[in-house]
Amino acid sequence: MTVPLPGPLHTHREKLGALADMGYTDIWSAESDGADAFTPLALAAAWEPRLRLGTAIVPAYTRAPACMAQSVASMADAAPGRFAIGIGSSSNVIVERWNGVPFEEPYKKVRDIVRFLKDALGGEKIKHAYDTFEVNGFKLGVRPEQTPPILVAALREGMLRLAGREADGAIINWLSATDVATVVPVVRDAAGGEDREIVARIFCCPSENADIVRSAAKFAIAAYLNVPVYAAFHQWLGRGDQLQGMWDAWAAGDRKAALAAIPDQVVDDLVVHGSPAQCRAQIQQYFDNGVTTSSLAILPLDPALDYWQAVTDLSPNAG
Repeated sequence: MTVPLPGPLHTHREKLGALADMGYTDIWSAESDGADAFTPLALAAAWEPRLRLGTAIVPAYTRAPACMAQSVASMADAAPGRFAIGIGSSSNVIVERWNGVPFEEPYKKVRDIVRFLKDALGGEKIKHAYDTFEVNGFKLGVRPEQTPPILVAALREGMLRLAGREADGAIINWLSATDVATVVPVVRDAAGGEDREIVARIFCCPSENADIVRSAAKFAIAAYLNVPVYAAFHQWLGRGDQLQGMWDAWAAGDRKAALAAIPDQVVDDLVVHGSPAQCRAQIQQYFDNGVTTSSLAILPLDPALDYWQAVTDLSPNAG
């Protein structure tokens, strides 16, 4: 399940326990314009020892390398064997427009942070010039009992191969169950055929009001898929013809036309919706095609949707 859950963080203790009671095994935090990625997990580490904790994702740009290593080591120390760090490039919007950090060489930046974290968590004193930054004399003072797995948020082939070659797995996002069959083999090939964890963030709205869900989902799709990294991803996946009308209208400044140009099929591919049983079956397709871990994100696209009921209906124990 994606966290934080609705409501103030200090109210989540019982809710996290309820997630574990329902059979949820993992919680995954994100970081954009809400809570930071680590605080919800730090609370969960103390409150609910049954849950595995992960970030999906922390931008590689928005913390300096030493600070990133300290945050990762601290979480791994707080939840030994239960924490995974997911690193990604994020987007030009979050990195450059919101944080004032140049969004340059994203592949190299993510690769260098992954390499630096592996060096730092190994306990060595680091004096090294990586391609995108230089570290001179840093040694991590926190040595977690268990080194956390490092996962890379990946869209196209370069990052997918990085995830397979140099990390412990990939985090994938905004794709259909069918698309999973395209991306997973790239990771496994780069890993030399070895297994890698594949974490998928899956957007869900268990509602049978299809027209309402589709209409609302188009706002979310337009907001994401007009970001250059996601536009390029869906071009690579072969969805360019379906999305070209939206991209053209968006570029022309006609937001209303852009929304109208999104085919219902694209919504149905990218957002799991329908009855709870239909949703669980569609989520299972992600696993059938190579996902090993899901992070469900409940989208309140239907005003009548009860969030906690949706969590309950989609839980592992519900089936």
